[in-house]
Amino acid sequence: MQQQISVITLGVADLARSKRFYIEGFGWRPVFENAEIAFYQMNGLVLGTWLKAALEADMGGRRTVGPGGFALAHNVASAAEVQPLLDRLAAAGGKMLRRGDAPPHGGFRGYVADPDDHAWEIAHNPAWPISAEGYVRFATG
Repeated sequence: MQQQISVITLGVADLARSKRFYIEGFGWRPVFENAEIAFYQMNGLVLGTWLKAALEADMGGRRTVGPGGFALAHNVASAAEVQPLLDRLAAAGGKMLRRGDAPPHGGFRGYVADPDDHAWEIAHNPAWPISAEGYVRFATG
Protein backbone atom coordinates (compact mmCIF):
# COMPACT_ATOMS: atom_id res chain seq x y z
CA MET A 1 0.00 0.00 0.00
CA GLN A 2 1.24 3.48 -0.84
CA GLN A 3 2.45 5.52 2.14
CA GLN A 4 0.49 8.75 2.01
CA ILE A 5 -1.70 11.13 3.95
CA SER A 6 -4.39 12.76 1.84
CA VAL A 7 -6.02 15.21 4.25
CA ILE A 8 -5.30 16.47 7.75
CA THR A 9 -8.35 18.09 9.35
CA LEU A 10 -8.05 20.23 12.47
CA GLY A 11 -11.10 21.01 14.59
CA VAL A 12 -11.40 24.75 15.26
CA ALA A 13 -13.68 26.83 17.47
CA ASP A 14 -13.84 29.93 15.26
CA LEU A 15 -13.24 29.59 11.52
CA ALA A 16 -12.58 33.31 10.92
CA ARG A 17 -9.96 33.39 13.68
CA SER A 18 -8.35 30.23 12.31
CA LYS A 19 -8.30 31.61 8.75
CA ARG A 20 -6.56 34.77 9.98
CA PHE A 21 -3.73 32.64 11.39
CA TYR A 22 -3.28 30.55 8.24
CA ILE A 23 -3.84 33.37 5.72
CA GLU A 24 -2.03 36.24 7.44
CA GLY A 25 0.53 34.11 9.27
CA PHE A 26 1.58 31.55 6.68
CA GLY A 27 0.29 33.45 3.66
CA TRP A 28 -1.78 30.45 2.53
CA ARG A 29 -5.03 30.79 0.58
CA PRO A 30 -8.00 28.43 0.89
CA VAL A 31 -8.87 26.48 -2.24
CA PHE A 32 -12.39 25.96 -0.87
CA GLU A 33 -14.29 27.44 2.02
CA ASN A 34 -17.80 27.74 3.36
CA ALA A 35 -19.30 28.69 6.73
CA GLU A 36 -17.90 25.56 8.42
CA ILE A 37 -14.62 24.62 6.74
CA ALA A 38 -11.60 25.93 4.85
CA PHE A 39 -9.32 23.69 2.79
CA TYR A 40 -5.73 24.65 1.93
CA GLN A 41 -3.95 22.80 -0.88
CA MET A 42 -0.54 21.66 0.26
CA ASN A 43 2.20 19.90 -1.68
CA GLY A 44 0.61 16.49 -1.94
CA LEU A 45 -2.10 16.76 0.71
CA VAL A 46 -4.89 19.04 1.86
CA LEU A 47 -5.14 20.76 5.25
CA GLY A 48 -8.68 21.32 6.47
CA THR A 49 -9.80 23.55 9.32
CA TRP A 50 -13.36 22.59 10.25
CA LEU A 51 -15.60 23.84 13.01
CA LYS A 52 -15.10 21.35 15.80
CA ALA A 53 -18.82 20.62 16.33
CA ALA A 54 -19.29 19.89 12.61
CA LEU A 55 -16.20 17.65 12.55
CA GLU A 56 -17.48 15.72 15.56
CA ALA A 57 -20.91 15.33 13.94
CA ASP A 58 -19.28 14.08 10.74
CA MET A 59 -17.48 11.41 12.77
CA GLY A 60 -20.80 10.12 14.12
CA GLY A 61 -20.76 12.11 17.33
CA ARG A 62 -17.27 11.07 18.41
CA ARG A 63 -15.59 13.76 20.46
CA THR A 64 -12.33 15.04 19.08
CA VAL A 65 -9.20 14.76 21.18
CA GLY A 66 -7.68 18.03 22.31
CA PRO A 67 -4.40 19.26 20.86
CA GLY A 68 -1.11 18.48 22.48
CA GLY A 69 -0.40 14.89 21.50
CA PHE A 70 1.12 15.91 18.18
CA ALA A 71 2.84 18.77 16.39
CA LEU A 72 2.60 19.70 12.74
CA ALA A 73 5.75 21.00 11.07
CA HIS A 74 6.53 23.57 8.41
CA ASN A 75 10.12 23.49 7.18
CA VAL A 76 11.79 26.55 5.69
CA ALA A 77 14.85 26.88 3.46
CA SER A 78 17.12 28.69 5.94
CA ALA A 79 17.60 29.20 9.66
CA ALA A 80 17.13 32.94 9.14
CA GLU A 81 13.50 32.33 8.10
CA VAL A 82 12.44 30.55 11.31
CA GLN A 83 12.03 33.39 13.83
CA PRO A 84 10.41 35.90 11.43
CA LEU A 85 7.78 33.30 10.50
CA LEU A 86 7.19 32.44 14.17
CA ASP A 87 6.74 36.16 14.89
CA ARG A 88 4.34 36.61 11.94
CA LEU A 89 2.26 33.61 13.06
CA ALA A 90 2.08 34.95 16.62
CA ALA A 91 0.99 38.35 15.30
CA ALA A 92 -1.76 36.64 13.28
CA GLY A 93 -3.36 35.16 16.40
CA GLY A 94 -0.98 32.37 17.33
CA LYS A 95 0.83 31.84 20.61
CA MET A 96 4.61 31.57 20.80
CA LEU A 97 5.50 28.28 22.47
CA ARG A 98 9.27 28.31 21.93
CA ARG A 99 11.36 30.95 20.22
CA GLY A 100 13.74 29.77 17.52
CA ASP A 101 16.89 28.06 18.74
CA ALA A 102 19.35 25.37 17.72
CA PRO A 103 18.50 21.91 19.13
CA PRO A 104 21.28 19.44 20.01
CA HIS A 105 20.53 17.33 16.90
CA GLY A 106 21.19 20.28 14.54
CA GLY A 107 19.24 22.75 12.49
CA PHE A 108 17.12 25.56 13.91
CA ARG A 109 13.52 25.45 15.15
CA GLY A 110 10.80 27.02 17.24
CA TYR A 111 7.15 26.35 18.05
CA VAL A 112 3.94 28.33 17.79
CA ALA A 113 0.35 27.28 18.49
CA ASP A 114 -2.53 28.25 16.24
CA PRO A 115 -5.58 29.91 17.86
CA ASP A 116 -7.01 26.46 18.70
CA ASP A 117 -3.75 25.36 20.37
CA HIS A 118 -2.54 23.06 17.57
CA ALA A 119 1.25 23.15 17.79
CA TRP A 120 3.34 23.99 14.71
CA GLU A 121 7.08 23.49 14.58
CA ILE A 122 8.78 25.95 12.25
CA ALA A 123 12.12 24.41 11.34
CA HIS A 124 15.18 24.51 9.17
CA ASN A 125 17.10 21.28 8.79
CA PRO A 126 20.04 21.64 6.41
CA ALA A 127 20.07 17.86 5.80
CA TRP A 128 16.45 17.85 4.59
CA PRO A 129 16.31 19.61 1.24
CA ILE A 130 13.09 21.30 0.12
CA SER A 131 12.22 20.91 -3.58
CA ALA A 132 10.91 23.76 -5.73
CA GLU A 133 7.43 22.25 -5.20
CA GLY A 134 7.86 22.41 -1.42
CA TYR A 135 8.45 18.72 -0.77
CA VAL A 136 10.76 17.84 2.12
CA ARG A 137 12.73 14.62 1.82
CA PHE A 138 13.92 12.72 4.87
CA ALA A 139 17.70 12.53 4.80
CA THR A 140 19.14 9.04 4.63
CA GLY A 141 22.67 7.84 5.23
